[in-house]
Amino acid sequence: MEDYTVKSVDKACHLLEVVSRYPQGIAITELATQVDMYKSTVHRLLTTLLRRGYIEQDERTGKYKLGYALLDLGMKLLSSIDLRAEAAVPLRELADFSNEIVHLALLERGEIVYIDKVESDNTTRMHSRIGKRVPVHSTSLGKVILAYLPVSEAREILNQNERIQMTDHTIVQEDELLAEIERVKERGYAFDLEENEIGVCCIAAPIFDHANNVVAACSVSGPSSRMTTERLHAMIPVVIASAKRISNRLGHGVLTEEMRTRV
Repeated sequence: MEDYTVKSVDKACHLLEVVSRYPQGIAITELATQVDMYKSTVHRLLTTLLRRGYIEQDERTGKYKLGYALLDLGMKLLSSIDLRAEAAVPLRELADFSNEIVHLALLERGEIVYIDKVESDNTTRMHSRIGKRVPVHSTSLGKVILAYLPVSEAREILNQNERIQMTDHTIVQEDELLAEIERVKERGYAFDLEENEIGVCCIAAPIFDHANNVVAACSVSGPSSRMTTERLHAMIPVVIASAKRISNRLGHGVLTEEMRTRV
């Protein structure tokens, strides 16, 4: 197979990859050694990358580190990410593993909106469909999203929306809900124990974006006859892992705290 690699571009990419390992910067001599290039070659490449903003040089130490032009490119990529598309494979695999219904949902105007649903071979009929809105206070999806919002924002959402007693198990008192939400944040997941629909239990985990904001949640739902306490607890690591996979696809964890302050 013919090699169409442009050597100078390949060297520049290699340079960026090595520099990325040194958030405090790296001296040109050490950099030349690590990339196995002449110092003069490295200097020419760095000069070009500096001009484009992909590399910055510390005026005090003379060391080189990544420039914020790279962050700008990364942000453009992140802003183009489609949540449903990125979540599709993890949701399908979660449905296959659990053999139950899997939901992807987000918070909109104080309600939970299902934006995707994956059926399984073992599916029991549920009153859910893509686009349907359900209360935030009575669902595992709602509680887990509220848990990762600022407390003041979560309280405002709870106060601005009617907390309907969906079943005998629904928590409607504000102080009890806030205490439950705090427990959810400590655990990293939320249960719905027939709180939204009699005979249905769910477990949900949060999904985060590149800026560490909770943007959605995914859940596994099934009949209480199958989703027993033991099975719900066995599903905890699986649901959390699926949510983390989706979060990673959205760029969660790719920005340092310093970068987030510059966005």
